[in-house]
Amino acid sequence: MITEENKQGLFFMHSGDASQPYRYTVGTWGSKFLTELRDHKQFYGIRCPKCKKVYVPVRQVCGPCFTEMTELVPVSAEGKIVSYTILRFQFLDPETGERKPIPYGYGIFRLDGADTNFQHFIAVPEDESRLFIGARVRAVFREERRGSLRDILHFELVAD
Repeated sequence: MITEENKQGLFFMHSGDASQPYRYTVGTWGSKFLTELRDHKQFYGIRCPKCKKVYVPVRQVCGPCFTEMTELVPVSAEGKIVSYTILRFQFLDPETGERKPIPYGYGIFRLDGADTNFQHFIAVPEDESRLFIGARVRAVFREERRGSLRDILHFELVAD
């Protein structure tokens, strides 16, 4: 099955000779989150009015409190590695059809100002010992951004 996006932002899934167009909405807060990434390279979280937990990426309801959230707060594009893995096999990215360079990393990060974790690709440095849990990272954005999580190229280590 192959997924592709056309110029109007519609996604199509192909399986054999059949295809099915579909649209997906991320809602009001998700749209704001992605728009701010695209236009300003700025991460936003959403704060629970009851427990004050800040969620990144945003969601509508606080899990522990079951409270609706409406307060967007800026958070940093920098944070710490919570967990990561280095992959040493190449495959085609199912979203883009591009071959992933090897080695490449995938990490879970806690952005400064957030109480939840954010997942994305991480650049693997030549000296892999510099990559460790607790290391500081920052988001690297694509030059041309379109309003999706793929606007973030990857996270990289912050120079000591």
